[in-house]
Amino acid sequence: MNVPFLLQAPIDSLGTVAPEPVVEKISIMQLVFDPSSLWIMIPLMLMLAAAIYIFVERLLTLNKAAVEEKNFMNNIRDFIHEGKLESALALCKGNDTPLARMIEKGVSRIGKPLNDINTAIENTGKLEVQRLEKHVSILATIAGAGPMLGFLGTVVGMVIAFHTMSANPNNLNIADLAGGIYTAMITTVAGLIVGVVGYVCYNILVSRISQVVYMLEAKTTEFMDLLHEPV
Repeated sequence: MNVPFLLQAPIDSLGTVAPEPVVEKISIMQLVFDPSSLWIMIPLMLMLAAAIYIFVERLLTLNKAAVEEKNFMNNIRDFIHEGKLESALALCKGNDTPLARMIEKGVSRIGKPLNDINTAIENTGKLEVQRLEKHVSILATIAGAGPMLGFLGTVVGMVIAFHTMSANPNNLNIADLAGGIYTAMITTVAGLIVGVVGYVCYNILVSRISQVVYMLEAKTTEFMDLLHEPV
């Protein structure tokens, strides 16, 4: 039974079966550190590392800020009702959280008009929110700049490819175009990865900050209501 022509292995001039061509496999590291695209890949890798670092550091900070000592507000209420303001201040200083610093500012203003106390707490709260949002804007920048930088590599790669085509119109080899096209494709992928990671990390942190701010506002309202309670 004859084997169909399309399924036959290639045969050389001596009638022997020629070995199949070996396809070289390329690792991820070879793709990343290819000299033709390294000038784009290094900034993208630095941006990705910065995005991951900022995300982890801010997330740990926000989780710590959201932690409230058990019975903290109840103890503050008892100290204020008993007139032990020094004990209330000591309790606040013993807690390294935005809530404790805001309540400490309010306790230190007790005896003044309630509007002044509320304003002092709000001003402290604004400072605490700015601390919570530290470096978060960098994530937004990375999320926008990553794809743009990758697109820059794409454009440069295609320019290289077309320049090669125009320089050798009569003796064009696909291998000559591979470098420019490769630079275009790999930088596009890398830029999109950086953009997606930065965008997701930024939105997670923004959502977490909103939760912490809501908690601080609720506790501030609880403290102001406490000052209106009869002693």
